[in-house]
Amino acid sequence: MVEVVLDWISWLMLLTGGLVAVIGGLGLLRFPDLYTRLHAGGMTDTLCTLLIIGGLILQAGLSILSIKLALILLFMLFTAPTASHALARAAMVDNVKPWTDEGAPPSKS
Repeated sequence: MVEVVLDWISWLMLLTGGLVAVIGGLGLLRFPDLYTRLHAGGMTDTLCTLLIIGGLILQAGLSILSIKLALILLFMLFTAPTASHALARAAMVDNVKPWTDEGAPPSKS
């Protein structure tokens, strides 16, 4: 019974991680400027990685493979936000302006 529940939770995490990856990819395509795209990419990096590797750890059970996956997850959770922050900071130093809706046509609401 426990194995079936873990299997369902694992597959739910894997599918949710895949859905987050697709939504993040759409955000990268649709968002207007570098900073909002960095937000989509950074959120996708951390949440998608957490869900997919967590689901794989549940599938692997308690083994050396799950320890390796946990170490990869830990590395990704440290490096992905740091890389997004470094890119945003480099853009600010390079004087890349964030997109604002000033000058945009008024919304039809």
